[in-house]
Amino acid sequence: QVTLVESGGGLVQAGGSLRLSCAASGRTDSNYAMGWFRQAPGKEREFVAAITWIGSSTYYADSVKGRFTISRDNAKITVYLQMNSLKPEDTAVYYCGAGPSARTVVAGTSILYWGQGTQVTVSS
Repeated sequence: QVTLVESGGGLVQAGGSLRLSCAASGRTDSNYAMGWFRQAPGKEREFVAAITWIGSSTYYADSVKGRFTISRDNAKITVYLQMNSLKPEDTAVYYCGAGPSARTVVAGTSILYWGQGTQVTVSS
């Protein structure tokens, strides 16, 4: 069992930045790919970014390319999402998830573990 805990959400003005963190604990000896997803009110959860176990490859939704950066520190068992140039449409609850491969994380399938989410609100 793996527990994921997100942090770093908050209220920011459009054009601002936030850095989300997702700390893993429990059985973290498996090589999981990690990803960030978000869910806005009245909408389905959508993929935002993913990273392979060793961090050699990253993947992004078109809506965040060039603005968001996913990274990981395996020594700290933590994944980060640096969000720059935030827009009001980025407002959502952001979740991190762990899966067996980056491909399945990007597709949103076979997500084995989810965090509880952290709220990001971008004001105009």
